[in-house]
Amino acid sequence: MTIRWHCIPFEAFPPLILYDVLRLRSEVFVVEQNCPYQDIDRRDVDALHLLAHNEAGELMAYARLFKAGQYYEQASIGRVIVAQQYRKYGLGRALMQQAIAHVDHLFGPQPIKIGAQSYLEAFYGSFGFQQVGEPYVEDGIPHIYMLRA
Repeated sequence: MTIRWHCIPFEAFPPLILYDVLRLRSEVFVVEQNCPYQDIDRRDVDALHLLAHNEAGELMAYARLFKAGQYYEQASIGRVIVAQQYRKYGLGRALMQQAIAHVDHLFGPQPIKIGAQSYLEAFYGSFGFQQVGEPYVEDGIPHIYMLRA
């Protein structure tokens, strides 16, 4: 399976690709997780958007990246998502590796903070993220803040 990685600012989104991103985020974060919330939060305009497409042009995975001070005091990775039909290929791991590498390349090596769903603590921990602060509930789902030094 060939994966094409792209990292683009919001203003460079072709309309159909933006539609695919918003559709995938809605499919997973709202429908699959049964969590009605406002996904379109006006922060997309500040983010860089990391996309993985297959050879047919289908969106397989996505994350948004923020430089320090745009979302948290530290650089940040968020909206980490893999389309359901591609989860069995280890694409989540590849996505996080790409996201961390892009943050380091684009903004320089630095701490990265994420707000992670609690059940994914071990997954993010495998990339060097450690819990900081107290657990919290966001949109009815337990979360933790994690920091990668």
